[in-house]
Amino acid sequence: MTTVFVPAGDWESERLELCGAEYHHLFRVSRLAAGARLRVANGRGRARDGVIETVHRDRAGIRLGDEIAGNEPEAVVELLVAAPRKPRAEWLVEKTTELGVRAVRFVRCGRGPRTYGPGTFDRFHRIARSAAEQCERSWLPEITGMHEWSDIWRLVGAAGQGLILDRSGGPWASMSSFRSVAVLVGPEGGWSPAELAESARHGLLSASLGPRTLRVETAAVVAVSRCVNAH
Repeated sequence: MTTVFVPAGDWESERLELCGAEYHHLFRVSRLAAGARLRVANGRGRARDGVIETVHRDRAGIRLGDEIAGNEPEAVVELLVAAPRKPRAEWLVEKTTELGVRAVRFVRCGRGPRTYGPGTFDRFHRIARSAAEQCERSWLPEITGMHEWSDIWRLVGAAGQGLILDRSGGPWASMSSFRSVAVLVGPEGGWSPAELAESARHGLLSASLGPRTLRVETAAVVAVSRCVNAH
């Protein structure tokens, strides 16, 4: 079923009106018509049934019904990741959103100094929104950055338990299933010894995905998939 995200205040109403970009996508691109059903999500994990009542030249009226399944994983997973090249970062945002990530936060580190500008983050947000709609999620993940290395401990503390991926870490199978976790994925050159030592001092668990060196986006997708499917 087609999913559309609306502000929480609109989501709580009995009826709402769609216009602008959402109207264009649903009624000019997807060609929906009066009588069609929609999932109307509030971007924070909740969704309602909706029925298109009226379609005009530049707006449409939707009647909202009962609350329905949010389609969100039990585990809350945030991804803190060194910035890969932009096309790979776009793929990373799309696929981890489909898997159920709660947030993607791009960080700077010793071997991953790449940065993105505001226009790139605008595109990341559009990609995440489209992916969340496509796979019928109800939560729009946060896409933030660029975060300095010194910000990581605050971000991990807000998320819950922290895992840092490193080939020298313990086997993934030995890790517990966390309800809320921040996963740190470094650059393909790996974390520096100083960064690994500092993460250990802050209580992060070191976990390995195996003996092979994975690309940043591959490691991110594998780690998020394992976290959200552990419950």
